[in-house]
Amino acid sequence: MSSEPALTPEALPAGVDGVLLRFALRPHPDAMAAMQRLAAGLEADPPPGVTEISPALVSVFLRFDGRRTSREALAADLEARAGHVLHDPPAAPVPSRRWHIPAAFGGAHGPQLAEVAELAGTSEEEAVRQICAADLGVLAIGFAPGQPYIGLLPENWGFPRMSALNPAVPQGAITVAVRQIVMFTADGTTGWRQVGRAGFRNFVADRSEPVALRAGDAIRYVPVSASEYDGLAAAADGLGGARLEILA
Repeated sequence: MSSEPALTPEALPAGVDGVLLRFALRPHPDAMAAMQRLAAGLEADPPPGVTEISPALVSVFLRFDGRRTSREALAADLEARAGHVLHDPPAAPVPSRRWHIPAAFGGAHGPQLAEVAELAGTSEEEAVRQICAADLGVLAIGFAPGQPYIGLLPENWGFPRMSALNPAVPQGAITVAVRQIVMFTADGTTGWRQVGRAGFRNFVADRSEPVALRAGDAIRYVPVSASEYDGLAAAADGLGGARLEILA
């Protein structure tokens, strides 16, 4: 599947009460699939003494209670579990949910679409088509409350982040780099290029489920016009017209 070197799990100390298990130093489909399998196993059967499990793209962080276990014991447990994950070629878990998220691309809502299309070696129309046709999934949630990292886009989307900061992107901005999408949950600055915007708000503090997306959820973007976006973004539920499909 990959020309990357064989994955070598490594358990590292993190702070006074944490251990970080990583499969690789940068995002790659094999490493992400392995991490997702490991994280799913940890959630189903957490090691003794663990108080927090926080998966990322190619690593997972665990916090532990030092009265119930030791860093050394937890690291050994994690490395053993990671070895079992890699015994067979890792495959990502099959998603049980898919979100269909309307988004406006280009124009004021995607001011860097033309630049991104050139980097991806395609037209603006084809760039939007590729985003909306891709089998995307939530890889991790973090950096800001509820902020999802989504991927992976086709290989021609492997261009890096910008060398300078994008000074301001709005809540709902759909930004791209390194074959991934970050969908902003609040206004911010970023090194990622903005190609679109969704009315979907993944984090709403007083919603019954404050963070709507879960790691592992499948994502499909649905292109809409700027005027359609305006109406969807005004929805009181904060979902911006998004539809949840139960797959299993």
